Amino acid sequence: MLIVGINGSPDRSGSTAFLIEEILKHCVSLGAQTQIIQVMDALREQERPYCIACATPCPEKCHQIESLANAYDLLRKCDALVVGSPVYFGTLSAPLKAFWDKSRNLRGEKALVNKPAGAVAVGAARFGGQETTVRAIQDILLVHGMRIVGDGSERGGAGHQGVCATRPANEDSFAIERARIMAQGLYEASRERESRG
Repeated sequence: MLIVGINGSPDRSGSTAFLIEEILKHCVSLGAQTQIIQVMDALREQERPYCIACATPCPEKCHQIESLANAYDLLRKCDALVVGSPVYFGTLSAPLKAFWDKSRNLRGEKALVNKPAGAVAVGAARFGGQETTVRAIQDILLVHGMRIVGDGSERGGAGHQGVCATRPANEDSFAIERARIMAQGLYEASRERESRG
């Protein structure tokens, strides 16, 4: 089982990355393999940092660049995803939005349909837009046909929409605990999907 984390923060080692790594670390302890996509690295060599919907269907011009192509290939192979973003004006970061905007071909391929996915958001204040950011990420995942996993699990009990933290996330003990429970939920959902064949 391969569970992939997507860090939508420009900071490769900040609070968002920390929470994603907490989730992935717990997935490893459950028996999964994990990898992380740094969105800033995936978009690094793009001529345009955003999608202009240059043609329909997507001609995949952006995907000629190896860094983005490799990231999308990893999404095709994975069994589950966790996507994280810092809060920017109540929603997800521009690089993370661009990463998904450029993924129209994956949607056409139905590459992510029914894969379990969770969302993580980190804000500067206790009520700093984390839930609206989680919901914005979930909207993207739903457009790809993915199965949303919140921060609940069979073993950990019911949760909420996703993991919401206040920075610095490494000092937010509640968010760290919810991240571990989300890991269980992603693992359980992946095993269930695998058993259905």
